[in-house]
Amino acid sequence: MPRIYGERIMLREYREEDLTYIQEWVNNEQITDMLSNIFMFPHTKKKTEKFLNMMLESDDLELCGFVIALKDTETYIGQTDMVKIDWKNRKALIGIIVGRDENQSKGYGTEALKLLLQYGFYRLGLNKIELEVRAYNKKAIRCYEKCGFKVEGVLKEDYYSNGAFTDTIKMAILKREWEKNLA
Repeated sequence: MPRIYGERIMLREYREEDLTYIQEWVNNEQITDMLSNIFMFPHTKKKTEKFLNMMLESDDLELCGFVIALKDTETYIGQTDMVKIDWKNRKALIGIIVGRDENQSKGYGTEALKLLLQYGFYRLGLNKIELEVRAYNKKAIRCYEKCGFKVEGVLKEDYYSNGAFTDTIKMAILKREWEKNLA
């Protein structure tokens, strides 16, 4: 898997030393509250190691994962993964996380997504990249819109968190829309 370089960050392979950084955020409720049900319960170090080992050893053609790292030090600051790559229909579902508060709201997520979109559309030949986001995650929605994602649908009261139901927003971008944004 190639490394992808941006202005301030790089998308690189997972490494064993990333375990410490991943373990820091997997039990941070403020971060995981925005994510899937797999974060409903505390993650042990062993469970996090199992995930990391899967990423290190995976030859699954429906999964492509990158660590978001600072370009000059290669230090882990988050991750972005393409899951459920559908080669027949040329599309993928993505997820992204910036794992520390001090690295959030600095544009790292936007830069990482732009690099991932370029990789997905040009290197993998995808036509559509999709994601899901909780309606209350306004920062993420702004980031996705900045990258050109558009709302495709809303799953009403689809996610339960902190005693209330919230909508899940399905967003996507097509290759031709992304290329139009570049012009």
